[in-house]
Amino acid sequence: MWKQAQSLFAEEEYDESQDNLLEEAEGLCNLSPTQRLYGFGACCLAGLLCMLLSTIVFAIPIKFAVLFTSGNLLAIGSTIFLMGATRQIQMMFDPVRIYATCIYIGFVVLALICALGIHNKLLTILAILCEICALIWYSLSYIPFARAVVSKLTIRLFDTEI
Repeated sequence: MWKQAQSLFAEEEYDESQDNLLEEAEGLCNLSPTQRLYGFGACCLAGLLCMLLSTIVFAIPIKFAVLFTSGNLLAIGSTIFLMGATRQIQMMFDPVRIYATCIYIGFVVLALICALGIHNKLLTILAILCEICALIWYSLSYIPFARAVVSKLTIRLFDTEI
């Protein structure tokens, strides 16, 4: 009898602690507008700092790739503070920019594989250049008509279309 009462009491304590954890987790996600701006600024600055530091180690493509890619991911991830993770993912995989997003993510992964897995400097530099182009194209998808203007410009300049 004592063991049954003890197990019921233990279950009640467990449920209460679980509720407290859920309440605390919900509280962590509720940031004030000022906190969101600080988070955005800090994350964006950290990304820019990583990209700036990557230019110092440009002669070492593996370190360059890791720092540059980390900086890119931090800079893009900083917008999560402004709009939230769900909205950010929805916007990234919106039909307008799904291909740009997938190509960018693919080149990020490829750059890291070339740098950390294969250790090939030429492939790493090539992957980073493709990553930069994909990042530019992805970023242009947020500016109305920017990709159309760039496409028309490349047709006029290089007699080709992107």
